[in-house]
Amino acid sequence: MPSLLLLLLLLPLASSLNPLLSRRALPALLLPLPASATFLSAPAHSYPTARPDREWQYILSPEQYNILRQGGTERPNSSILVSEKRPGTFLCAGCRTPLFSSESKFESGTGWPSFATALPGVELTSDNPAMLLLAGVELKCRSCGGHLGDAFGDGKLFPNTPAFASGRRHCIDGYALIFAPADGSAEVVGDTPGKKKELPKWLEAPPVTAREKT
Repeated sequence: MPSLLLLLLLLPLASSLNPLLSRRALPALLLPLPASATFLSAPAHSYPTARPDREWQYILSPEQYNILRQGGTERPNSSILVSEKRPGTFLCAGCRTPLFSSESKFESGTGWPSFATALPGVELTSDNPAMLLLAGVELKCRSCGGHLGDAFGDGKLFPNTPAFASGRRHCIDGYALIFAPADGSAEVVGDTPGKKKELPKWLEAPPVTAREKT
């Protein structure tokens, strides 16, 4: 079991591999590295849903394209799906492959939609347990290869959530997802702007009178 000092010494290396470590992966530093661990790893391969880059740019919004095709990351709390709590399924915004069930979603406090487990449509790109704990392992859509976010082995830091049982936190960019409610109501696209907060009455502009309009 590595000491806390060793983990702190490894932090700069992990940060260079993932610039968002301080926001997305820092909780993992508090966990001991397991002596042995087995994780599902998918080898490099061609994806069933393949499109030319120009076509991806056409069918995706700029925000979706930045996440799914360029590996970008949205600002925390910027996706409307962070607060989504209804039963349903989260789909890939690029090819509509089912990725996560609402039953595994939990509030991690990170500002990104978080899930304890993933559906078969999610690909874990590495089985390195050190990377899983320190810097996170990239997650991709198994159908189109779109970047989704990262998986971390710090689920035990979230008691009373599904992640405590699974031991894992899937930190996902909401812009890469579409939420399909179980009741069949309208789907929610992850990069849809959230509802603006209403101003207090005393900050609202005074109503325009008929005379002012003329």
